[in-house]
Amino acid sequence: MQVILLERVAKLGQMGDVVTVKDGYARNFLLPQKKALWASDANVKAFEADKAQLEAQNLETKKEAEALAAKLNGQQFIVIRQASDGGNLYGSVTTRDAADAATENGFTIERRQVNIVTPIKELGVHKVTITLHPEVDAEIELNVARSNEEAELQAQGIDVVEQQAEEEAQADLEIAELFDEIGAAELDELESVDAAPSADEAPAEEAETSEETEEDDEK
Repeated sequence: MQVILLERVAKLGQMGDVVTVKDGYARNFLLPQKKALWASDANVKAFEADKAQLEAQNLETKKEAEALAAKLNGQQFIVIRQASDGGNLYGSVTTRDAADAATENGFTIERRQVNIVTPIKELGVHKVTITLHPEVDAEIELNVARSNEEAELQAQGIDVVEQQAEEEAQADLEIAELFDEIGAAELDELESVDAAPSADEAPAEEAETSEETEEDDEK
């Protein structure tokens, strides 16, 4: 199917270009999103008549998008999610989550403007592209954490999963050392008990000493 583009479409063309695309792509995306018109003779003539106005509107919306991009670029938004000890999320962060996080912080972002190339399925700070205009993108960061406290640590560049693993390893080491100390103390106590004469041995020795004394006296 041939369509005439009403705006720039990545990897396809600029406003006013007549391009050939697959029917499904045109019907399911370009036409419903008003990014293109079916390139009939009537539509081509109508576009040519309105071209100047469309270009002016495009320039205006582009300027607005650039102003928003200047404010949005580099912003970091927190997304709280449940995750395993290894940092894997129970689910994934979606384009809707990103749009909602930005909107909650005063930026009007629609889900369709969010581009998440690789699914976000683990804790951490993830970069996400926001398409504000066919010619203007902004990049934000999603700080995905289990709590606001963890998010603060991640914002400082700390890997919370690695830190947790180190803390657990340190705790295990301290417990092992404590058991070693307890074991050593018990061993020392046992050795002390073994070295001391028993209650039964002491009188026997005293008896032998008494008998030897009596024999000496008789002599």
